[in-house]
Amino acid sequence: MVDLSDLLADLADESADLDALVAPLPAADWARPTPAAGWSIGHQIAHLAWTDHVALLAATDTEAFYATVTGAPDVTRLVDAGADGFLAPPVDLLARWRAGRAALADALAAVPAGEKLPWYGTRMSATSMATARMMETWAHGEDVADAVGVVRPDSDRLRHVAHLGVRTLGHGFAAHGRPAPAAPVRVELVGPGGDMWTWGPADAADRLSGLARDFCLLVTQRRHRADLALVATGPIADEWLDVAQAFAGPPGAGRAPASENGVRA
Repeated sequence: MVDLSDLLADLADESADLDALVAPLPAADWARPTPAAGWSIGHQIAHLAWTDHVALLAATDTEAFYATVTGAPDVTRLVDAGADGFLAPPVDLLARWRAGRAALADALAAVPAGEKLPWYGTRMSATSMATARMMETWAHGEDVADAVGVVRPDSDRLRHVAHLGVRTLGHGFAAHGRPAPAAPVRVELVGPGGDMWTWGPADAADRLSGLARDFCLLVTQRRHRADLALVATGPIADEWLDVAQAFAGPPGAGRAPASENGVRA
């Protein structure tokens, strides 16, 4: 079981790495488009700041958290409206993101063991909430890295993202209106350091293997399955590659396969 304090430390490091990528950018570069349609680099950071804000409400003020839904003019635009509402000049947005993620870390550390926090369509522990924030920070960081044309080095923090990806197997099927698999899937991933990360029974008929990075790109819907070197054995594992979704809510649009000239759609 992951220790919450260790997880929060990893989340802080993941956030700091993304912070170090965006902080030196000229203000004009924050308007650069990212692979997420309609979202600039500024939108990506604003989204993280907004999500940290509502997660902080979930941990400290349940009534205020639910009001973010009941008071929304259009719940189908909740995420986009949140990013739009948090957009600000880079200096101000950075300050807000930094303060918000620090406040959230303190709040999650203070959540009593066993307490479940409200979230959109579910409830989760402080550990699960921190894991979800890790997943989002990494995934949106990938969008920013793509926008500025850099490849970020992988770290063992990817294990948190991969773990969430495995845990949400059933959710991915359900979000796409498909029944949850009745049989388990064995997952074998090679971590950044070359060690093997495994989940599921060793004798499972359905299996999924490959690099941890590729799996994380899949479950966060940052790459199409056709662009990843993941090997699926069995019908459940193969279908999973089409519906994998580590984030809450309705199914995402995903990313189109890379075009023949290597430019992603």
